[in-house]
Amino acid sequence: MLHQLTHPHTNAQFRLVYDQSDFDRIFYGRDRKDKLLTIAWNRGVAQKATIDNVVYDFPANSVLCLMVNESFHFERPSDIVAWQFNRDFYCIVNHDKEVSCVGFLFYGSGRRMFMAIDEKHQRKLDLLLQVFKDEFEMPDPIQGEMMLALLKRLIIIVTRLAREQYISEQDLPSDKLDIVRKYNLLVENHYRQQHQVKFYADQLNKSPKTLSNLFALYNHKSPLQVIQERVTLEARRLFFYTDKTAKEIADELGFEDANHFSKFFKKQTGQSPTHFKKHNPLI
Repeated sequence: MLHQLTHPHTNAQFRLVYDQSDFDRIFYGRDRKDKLLTIAWNRGVAQKATIDNVVYDFPANSVLCLMVNESFHFERPSDIVAWQFNRDFYCIVNHDKEVSCVGFLFYGSGRRMFMAIDEKHQRKLDLLLQVFKDEFEMPDPIQGEMMLALLKRLIIIVTRLAREQYISEQDLPSDKLDIVRKYNLLVENHYRQQHQVKFYADQLNKSPKTLSNLFALYNHKSPLQVIQERVTLEARRLFFYTDKTAKEIADELGFEDANHFSKFFKKQTGQSPTHFKKHNPLI
């Protein structure tokens, strides 16, 4: 079942998907025009989720957040409940003070998080899901506002679960986590041009050393690794889903020349661009 709310004048889109046997997303192709963030809840048994050609274990009764430009499909899509929305419906960046998920649930540092749903939170999500369904049965002039209020509540619930399960408040209190989140968002916005930590440290008025210490508390990746992994991820996507050459990808990702990019890519993946593209044909 697919319910969709669309505002013709603003291009705002909100979708609720459940019991849908063909639910997936192909960003570099069929779904590129729809810039949708996704919150996916696996209500069934554990299954496989393939995201940008990488296979993950999607545990039973857990929630996964997916970015606009991620292509994905599920082993048992009919077990998935998904909420999808674009920035015209709700811009999480502009309203980060409301939900505090930017640079963490979304626009993060490549850390794949699966939030386990306990019995208490399952009751909350079940009730919330039913209210969403009921609202789609009652179209009226304020339907969009009601959906937006419900979506905010959903995001807050998932954000709290992620903090409880992936963050130590003692080691990384909210003020320090906020710096990490801002760094992650800056990388997402500038990784194509800026590959050095100093640029991001200057934007945050912090030293590179301070950022390194914070990231050690967060996920044991260095700030430089965050940049490099984001660049590598985009390069892999472009090889997977487009017919661009290594030189074109190098230009798009801000490298001085194709040779520099080739060395970087091989160091990060263990494969040359030529070998990678040969063994990963267009999807």
